[in-house]
Amino acid sequence: MYKRALFLFGTCLLLTTVVVAIFDSRALRWVSAQDQATATPGGAGSQSYITNTFEGELAINVRTGPSTIVYPVPCGSLPLGATAPALGASPGHDWVQIAYPGCPGGVGWVYAANVTLTGALRIVEPPPTPTPRASATIDPTLQAAFDLEPTETRLPTFTPPPPLQVPTFSQPDAARSGPPAAVAILAFALVGGIVLAASFLARRRR
Repeated sequence: MYKRALFLFGTCLLLTTVVVAIFDSRALRWVSAQDQATATPGGAGSQSYITNTFEGELAINVRTGPSTIVYPVPCGSLPLGATAPALGASPGHDWVQIAYPGCPGGVGWVYAANVTLTGALRIVEPPPTPTPRASATIDPTLQAAFDLEPTETRLPTFTPPPPLQVPTFSQPDAARSGPPAAVAILAFALVGGIVLAASFLARRRR
């Protein structure tokens, strides 16, 4: 009697364990199917999504904001044919906000002309403009101390000398000039010699 009751109890416990395991596996498969449907674009319970259909390049850029000028540095890329959940659109509907783990906050922006949208989107305001990085400044006094460029020296100005003037002497006119001085001296010497000789002869006669 005791063995039969123990056998029945063991049989019931085994059947209960089998039934619970079957229901747990079905519940697990149902939860997994729900998660997959939510995470996969286009599945049951999913929202809008985009698909990269731009064939000009292998991948399109994902940016932190809806602009290539204000947000020039991409935070990721989306390969051709890849999909991503769409969260909203810019006020001009030219950019689409998507869920992208590689961007800050898990949100990025793609150009609407490069993708195909499935579903409807709400208008989303652009994120704040990124703050420009502060550039390092150098103390002017310290920079001047290490400035090795030679300073330009001003060359002295050259003043040309005045033109050299060569004096010219004009010869006296031969017609207006008197006899040369040597002729006059010889004449006076000759006259003196004659006077001296006459005086000497006169003294001897006395």
